[in-house]
Amino acid sequence: MAKIKVGLIGIGNCASALVQGVYYCRNMEAYAGLKYPVLGGFRPEDIEFVCAFDVVRGKVGRDLSEAIFAPPNNAPKFAEVPRLGVSVLKGPVMDGLNEYARRIVSVDESSEVDVAEKLRESGAEMVINLLPGGAQKASLWYAEEVLKAGCALINATPTIIASDASWDRRFREAGLPIVGDDLMDQVGATFVHKVLLDSLSRRGVLISETYQLDVGGGTESADIERVWGPKRIIKTRAVESALPYKAQVVAGSTDFVEFLGNRRDSYIWVSGTYFGGARFEIEMRLNTLDSPNAVPILLDVIRAVKIALERGDAGHILPISAYAFKHPIKILPLSEAERLFEEYIKG
Repeated sequence: MAKIKVGLIGIGNCASALVQGVYYCRNMEAYAGLKYPVLGGFRPEDIEFVCAFDVVRGKVGRDLSEAIFAPPNNAPKFAEVPRLGVSVLKGPVMDGLNEYARRIVSVDESSEVDVAEKLRESGAEMVINLLPGGAQKASLWYAEEVLKAGCALINATPTIIASDASWDRRFREAGLPIVGDDLMDQVGATFVHKVLLDSLSRRGVLISETYQLDVGGGTESADIERVWGPKRIIKTRAVESALPYKAQVVAGSTDFVEFLGNRRDSYIWVSGTYFGGARFEIEMRLNTLDSPNAVPILLDVIRAVKIALERGDAGHILPISAYAFKHPIKILPLSEAERLFEEYIKG
């Protein structure tokens, strides 16, 4: 199979885990952690990283294989990554660094590159936006550059791009796919919350109130003021979609606990009634390692977008977005989203 050429925006923990994940999957035993070891004829090791952008000193100018382990990244090392021959390039800072990040890192002093030109030179077919959740201006700016370069866009951040009708139209007119927004984790709190509510409601249980609160130690969690609002709206809508009726639902990130590092604590509480008006409550705590949690879903998305490119599909690709993201143009029940995704892959 042909290589899938991918560009990366933001070389943080998620990028670190993704790059490692591709090489981890070269060991066949790693496939035990993937739902789709082969997707549309493509394997994870068919992915090739050809371009990368960041702003942090110690990452810019270094080979991608080294930059993914540079501070402030604290994702665990779980795979050996060979030298890739891809130097991390300097992009614009804009709102890409929050106050916490500015205290612990320095901005590289080299000149900004022409992002669209570098993407074209690299031969990237698609670009993944992995910027911090609060970097809305930077995310929108990069989306313009991706479109200008003629690449597909995967928006893993909560900035509304792929699910915005105007961006859908522009990518459709350019003949390019766009998917997003806000990637779901493999074992994420939003996914677990939705499965729980869906299962209960299918058994005739009436949910009256539920909440999901997340506490993390990553740099994005430190950006509560900018991330909290958009994240809460997106997560709440995603969780609400699991119920066929209205209930009181709140879901979102609540605080930053630095010593958690790359780990995240999620608390889920559900209250309702079952037969005879009997009341019940469920309390759950989910502790996960953030960065590897995103990798299996991203590997699926990258390969699915490659299929979209080969077919000439353009604009917002609902089967991919509904399967992998919290905020597609239309939020679907998990079972329906998975069915549509599999049908899309099979063609």
